[in-house]
Amino acid sequence: MKSELVLKALEKIVNPNVLVNLVSRRVRELNNNSRPLIDAPPNMGVADIALTELIEDKLKWEYSERSPDAPVKRRRRRRSSSK
Repeated sequence: MKSELVLKALEKIVNPNVLVNLVSRRVRELNNNSRPLIDAPPNMGVADIALTELIEDKLKWEYSERSPDAPVKRRRRRRSSSK
């Protein structure tokens, strides 16, 4: 992954946690045979492709703040059955 691409992407998405989640989701899609939205050379890595797509505004995302009054949805743990 090229650091200059990360820095450019951080100018658009200032929260690094959100950036990591967006890039990892797109990398997963690209690894599952999704087509790149840019003309990428064959030697370009999938993380660099995902970052470039974000930089060039090829991907759309919605960032919304969670209301402090909104209830937190908690996941229930499954109990393991030891027999």
